[in-house]
Amino acid sequence: EMIKVGICREQDRIVGCCARRNPQIVLSHLSTLAAAERVELSILDVHRSRGRLQIDTASVSAPSSIGSKSLGLATEFRRAYFGFDGTIPGNFGYRIEADIANSSIDPTDVYLTYTGIKNLTLTIGQHKPFESMEDTESDLFTSFMERASFNTAFGFERRLGLSAQYQKGMVLAQVGVFTDNVTDLNADTDNSYSIDSRFALQPRLFGGQAHIGGSAHYHDLNDSSATVRYRARPFTHTTDIRFVDTKAISALSETNYGVELGWTGGPVHFTAESQWMKVNRPGAIADPTFNGGYVEAGLFLTKGDTLPYKASEGTWTRIKPKNGVDKGGIGAVQVNARYDWLDLNDNGVLGGRQELVGASLLWVPTDYVRFIIDYGHLWLKDAAVAAGADRSYNADVIGMRAQFDF
Repeated sequence: EMIKVGICREQDRIVGCCARRNPQIVLSHLSTLAAAERVELSILDVHRSRGRLQIDTASVSAPSSIGSKSLGLATEFRRAYFGFDGTIPGNFGYRIEADIANSSIDPTDVYLTYTGIKNLTLTIGQHKPFESMEDTESDLFTSFMERASFNTAFGFERRLGLSAQYQKGMVLAQVGVFTDNVTDLNADTDNSYSIDSRFALQPRLFGGQAHIGGSAHYHDLNDSSATVRYRARPFTHTTDIRFVDTKAISALSETNYGVELGWTGGPVHFTAESQWMKVNRPGAIADPTFNGGYVEAGLFLTKGDTLPYKASEGTWTRIKPKNGVDKGGIGAVQVNARYDWLDLNDNGVLGGRQELVGASLLWVPTDYVRFIIDYGHLWLKDAAVAAGADRSYNADVIGMRAQFDF
């Protein structure tokens, strides 16, 4: 990183310097000079580039009577992010990032932060609205290639808004007011807004770090002719098929709430979440409530490795191998098992029910490189996609991912 430092003396004399290898020494020297000669020291800008690349290959096996070309083997750039973040004098920070995968440019995190109040972070711009523990977690650190089905089915995404986050000791509180994703806001008819909140206790229990939390959200579509749609891919993003799908249904607003449990200690971790999505429909139409969730357990096979917890965000974070390949070791190896469910049937809406049992194997050779192999077996009931005349059947998914970030 290049850090540029400018100092100004009273008689309009400017002295400048820059350091490539050890900016701390320069900053210390300039601070001493400033104190001795009554000059003002200012860091003009500190920023760094950032990015990630995820390459996925997966195969979906289902009854051939479905007759879809979306089944079988496929490969894609799951994500290709590039951007930069940094700090601005006065306790401000920023991030500007976009996903450039698959010949498109989609803004991801684009925001300004303020950290000048102790234990509090204020954020304005496009960012995540605290929907769930796994959704808050970076996609770089998930135990499987894809998050639990309810995260995508219920439309969790980054949105433009203003939020506050407080974290001190074992307490985390997050609240924000949001509009919609910046891409969707290009439509003049999009006048929706949401109020989102999340709370967690973070005690030390049973020799490890625990997470006990929940969230509540209200989303007003602010349009009497609005519709919503809930659907999910089968454990991989490489296919466009959705075995469960409510299709478009009329709606005035959405209310969803969730519960979160997590624990990590030594080589073991455990996570469980569930979310309920209630749709407020117009007139006398019955309001359905959909539900999804997952239970997961993981174990490191390599000695000394553990799954870290990031208290400031209330979620799991980067695995740092104790003996990475850069240190002459083999890196971290982790196995995980998960049960995932999504129920989109209620009050006259027949979107289907999907259950999954999955397993994954992670190899993390260094802090910033990861390889994943995962497998999932699905049970479908009342599926939106029929296999001939049958809407209850099974499917299998196997996938692989290679990723790095900087």
